[in-house]
Amino acid sequence: MSFSQNWELDFEHAKKQAKEEQKQILLVFSGSDWCAPCIKLDQQIWQTEAFQNHANDNLVLLRADFPKRKNNRLPKEQELKNTKLAEQYNTEGYFPLVVLMNANGKVIHKLGYKNLSPEEYITAIYED
Repeated sequence: MSFSQNWELDFEHAKKQAKEEQKQILLVFSGSDWCAPCIKLDQQIWQTEAFQNHANDNLVLLRADFPKRKNNRLPKEQELKNTKLAEQYNTEGYFPLVVLMNANGKVIHKLGYKNLSPEEYITAIYED
């Protein structure tokens, strides 16, 4: 069963939405067609009802995807947006990287893939 993902792809839109809805931003750096832990995170966490319910109430979801296969290439404009986000928030080039930030883009916490239940992962997002 798949839940609709409401992933924002533009950082400025995400910040605006987070401010309007008084939510935090969850920025996810992924390699959707080559990074096995990214794919697992998507299937085991992001697509679950538990995470979707939590995100709907608390988070604006922002995805910066870096696919490698030609047929999965993003439009040039999106590639540039994602690269700019990576230069600011993922200087180490980790995949997946999950960044929790406030509505102004200030980083609160970062984490990567962890083999946890959706509920445990939700808790881990907020832990230092």
